[in-house]
Amino acid sequence: MTLIAAGTMVLDGQICRPGWLTVSGRRIGDCGCGAPPHPPDIDYPDATTVVPGFVDMHVHGGGGAWYTDGHPDEIASAAGFHLRHGTTTTLASLVTASPDDLLAAVRGLAEATRKGVIAGIHIEGPWLSRERCGAHDPGQLRDPDRAEIDAVLAAGDDAIRMVTLAPELPGSAAAIRRFVDAGTVVAVGHTDATYEQTRQAIAAGATVGTHLFNAMRPLHHREPGPALALLQDPGVTLELIADGVHVHPALVRGVIEAAGADRVALVTDATAAAGCADGSFRLGTQEIDVVSGVAHVHGTSTLAGSTATMDGLFRNVAGLSSDPDEGLAAAVAMTSTTPARVLGLGHVGSLRSGMDANLVVLSQVLEISSVMVNGGWVSDQGSHWPRAQPPN
Repeated sequence: MTLIAAGTMVLDGQICRPGWLTVSGRRIGDCGCGAPPHPPDIDYPDATTVVPGFVDMHVHGGGGAWYTDGHPDEIASAAGFHLRHGTTTTLASLVTASPDDLLAAVRGLAEATRKGVIAGIHIEGPWLSRERCGAHDPGQLRDPDRAEIDAVLAAGDDAIRMVTLAPELPGSAAAIRRFVDAGTVVAVGHTDATYEQTRQAIAAGATVGTHLFNAMRPLHHREPGPALALLQDPGVTLELIADGVHVHPALVRGVIEAAGADRVALVTDATAAAGCADGSFRLGTQEIDVVSGVAHVHGTSTLAGSTATMDGLFRNVAGLSSDPDEGLAAAVAMTSTTPARVLGLGHVGSLRSGMDANLVVLSQVLEISSVMVNGGWVSDQGSHWPRAQPPN
């Protein structure tokens, strides 16, 4: 058993100065605010902050690797890159592809989920709006089809945690019900839906808004569109890409103030370009160009995912509040607790007794110092890191 103490530790949402916890195997044992019960094995100074490991529920790749092909080495490389940036729980996101390619990628990611490399699969496409497709291949978009959905669920073998679809498409209502019945979280995104169509999707079981404001019909005073419907419903969790590019910081703050941190999940929507120098990359079948760290579909002004990492998003939102404690607590909720709850991952997202020992050690300026996953420290290379158990 290892006793860890730190100048600041966020335990079960409570900011403790100081705080401590014990790690036994892959789990957190005892924990508490104040001085530890005996001299700690690891004692971090007052300027250090320990928070739960980050949970990214929408990420396509990173470090030059992607999830879209379902190749084991690519999956491990992308997950390892984000792990070194504090993401101890990853939901690997797919993009629009042909039926055969989609099934192949799902099978590869399902195997990675069984091995604990990732926590599950997020299918973003092909059931999206052509008018709001963003970086998705418009030639592969299609309406929801029961036979294809059944085939995808079978290939996923219970690893499909979330699916994004456009609720205005024919067959979407039945698709939402089918996914919900299968225990899959349904998100509204890449959509040209009206306000009324979005409310109907929520009534049918949709509970997430995919990267709010991006790739959806914009807010208008006579046609409020999907964003308002998603914001208004207390049962809907709102994804935000708080990288300073996708959503203006003032709007990020406004959404957090209006909805509350317990309804906001920060996501990177990162591509293989995350952590790489500017250049040309691929997202599914689409070519993307990265200039000054911003990714666009080749030859267009359309954003194509991001180059963000969760530690960067954490820093961005922690600094939005004038109250440091309030900002820190909100950042922890939006990067860990909220996404874990939405995905039904009861063993991650918080530092408390019995949870997986996933934690991030941050410096005074909230830069990554160390990362622990399942009770083991992550090396700088990340080539050998403890695998998570398959999700509960």
